Amino acid sequence: MITALGMMSGTSLDGVDAALITTDGIRIEEFGRSGFRAYGDNESGLLHSLLGKWQGEDGVSEGAALSEAAHAQLAADFPEAQLLGYHGQTFAHDPGGRGTHQAGSGARLAQVTGRPVVWDFRTEDVRRGGEGAPLVPFFHWACADWAVGQGRLERGPVAFLNLGGVGNISWVDTRLAAPEAEGACLAFDTGPANAPINDLIRTRLHRSRDEGGALAASGSVDEGIVARFLADPFFDRAPPKSLDRDRFADLSRAVRGLGDADAAATLVAAVAGSVGAAMRWLPRMPAAILVCGGGRHNRAIMRALGDALPLAVRPVEDAGLDGDMLEAQAFGWLAVRVMRGLPISGPMTTGVPEPVCGGRISHPRNRGTIRAEGG
Repeated sequence: MITALGMMSGTSLDGVDAALITTDGIRIEEFGRSGFRAYGDNESGLLHSLLGKWQGEDGVSEGAALSEAAHAQLAADFPEAQLLGYHGQTFAHDPGGRGTHQAGSGARLAQVTGRPVVWDFRTEDVRRGGEGAPLVPFFHWACADWAVGQGRLERGPVAFLNLGGVGNISWVDTRLAAPEAEGACLAFDTGPANAPINDLIRTRLHRSRDEGGALAASGSVDEGIVARFLADPFFDRAPPKSLDRDRFADLSRAVRGLGDADAAATLVAAVAGSVGAAMRWLPRMPAAILVCGGGRHNRAIMRALGDALPLAVRPVEDAGLDGDMLEAQAFGWLAVRVMRGLPISGPMTTGVPEPVCGGRISHPRNRGTIRAEGG
């Protein structure tokens, strides 16, 4: 078993999550402590300005350096970690075209922290024809397996809905022996989640988010905008499929003429509608959907999901898991899998033709960087 520190800075751009996990890359032995390093207004502003940019474009090196420094600062608080999983900061994602861009060098982070770093998790999947996202479904299978062992879940199908900047859903079946087994996992991005809501609040009210969904709860939904949004061809595409953070920029433009509360309410309804549209792609309807990510703190979103979905909507804490740290924990678990040469994605999670072990491994003290093999 290895104690790894997973670190994640998502498309909400609010800061870096870090969480310890002890695992062999298959089973979870223990979840450890966690931490958070918030981005200041200037830091968040810089990262927002770089969305959509690729390697070599103006400002990207500055954003990469910020990512490395923030992660190194947080990693210093976890000296017991034997291995670091570093996702980097996604600035652009275009798997059918230019690829995927997570800024930040794990090689430099390894030198600063003095510990091996697994990073660049998505590139190899995209190179082999996959979407490169979502990468958490195999970990969701491991979480469900752990929760079964804790008596928190029944063995069988369960769905995890992660509401970060973008929403993604993982349908996992713990009756199968491993997450890469045929029929064990299906996953795909559902649509926008917190990103357009946070952008609205940031632009209009100069705050980071609609705390608790209070603003959205006070508004009225423009059903016409939601209907046009749900008519997008993305929702008729069979999974696996993934999204760039700003793929639905038209939705944000559509609510510009609405008041603050009505705009927030309409964006919440769009999130719930997109998740509702995803239900038809699940192999079998699970008994419940477990919600993780920052979106589960938005009570307006949770109410809208409860109204839109034909199953119980529960926070992931009901299964004994930490919904704020699940993605950080995932990249610790995935780091161990990469070190062991185990697959981190497969045909029914990213659409890659066969299970693949992506990622690069960088060691400190000039031991260099190697690309993981396996899968």
